[in-house]
Amino acid sequence: MAQLTLNLVQGSVTFNFSTDSAKALKLEIDQLMQSLKTVAANAASGGRPKPEKPMEYRHTGEVFLEVFCNPNIYPSPFAAKVLLTVRDERIRLTTEAELTRLIEDLGQYLEQVA
Repeated sequence: MAQLTLNLVQGSVTFNFSTDSAKALKLEIDQLMQSLKTVAANAASGGRPKPEKPMEYRHTGEVFLEVFCNPNIYPSPFAAKVLLTVRDERIRLTTEAELTRLIEDLGQYLEQVA
């Protein structure tokens, strides 16, 4: 199992993460990006916004990883942030991360393990 490093606003966190879990997270993020684009398009056209479903990804393995994002509160995908929780039996880290940085980190991880 390879290690995934997530770069945060200040610092980073690294933990073991399976390729299958990374692919599942990527699919969730792809759906989130579509929701963010829909919200941005509705706002740009002046249409009445239809609330989009938030992304809630959970992974349980050596560590518990949770990624949450509400697409309805960001004006564009580039402004979006996610709430990350990484924990095991000894430590718990909850912080915000930029969505674009998470996408880059996940892409680098998938290239590394491919």
